[in-house]
Amino acid sequence: MRKSREEATRTRERIIAAAAEEFREHGVVATGLADLMKAAGLTHGGFYKHFASKDELVREVTAATIDQSPLIRQAGGKRPGRKGLVDAVATYLSPEHRDNPGQGCALAALGPELARADARTRAEATDGFLKFVNVLAEHAEGLRPDDARKRAIAAAATMIGAMTMARMVKDPELSNTILKSSAGLAVRCFE
Repeated sequence: MRKSREEATRTRERIIAAAAEEFREHGVVATGLADLMKAAGLTHGGFYKHFASKDELVREVTAATIDQSPLIRQAGGKRPGRKGLVDAVATYLSPEHRDNPGQGCALAALGPELARADARTRAEATDGFLKFVNVLAEHAEGLRPDDARKRAIAAAATMIGAMTMARMVKDPELSNTILKSSAGLAVRCFE
């Protein structure tokens, strides 16, 4: 019996959600199709009914996960201002975010792999980065829009890079220092 379009859409969304967590937790290369289909509660054979390739899935996951970044969840749509900015940066550069990559920012979890992805996936990642930048720039007070954007780019790069490094290092004390130092630096970008 054939699935209805609605069922197929729900199944596709379930695959994207499972892949989003698996990719952010384990990486794109380390996650096989069988693993992610199992995480979605499906069989490996059904993958190609929904996606032409793993690259297509990576692209869709990238687009779908940008709004799941702790920064965007914390600051997106909230009232601009220094307190909102400080809170959003602290949430992003927290041990909780560091320790739960499967639920966090795709740019920090997958950045090096996205840099090697196809042009369409990199375009999705670029759009996601710019959304991150725009959320930060909205919280800049007393700056011209072009200056706020430049500072937001520096803060975003600092935050994403800091999260990547905090996850990479083996020393827990160094990891915590990276998060704390970078949070202060990211906020100072707007002074």
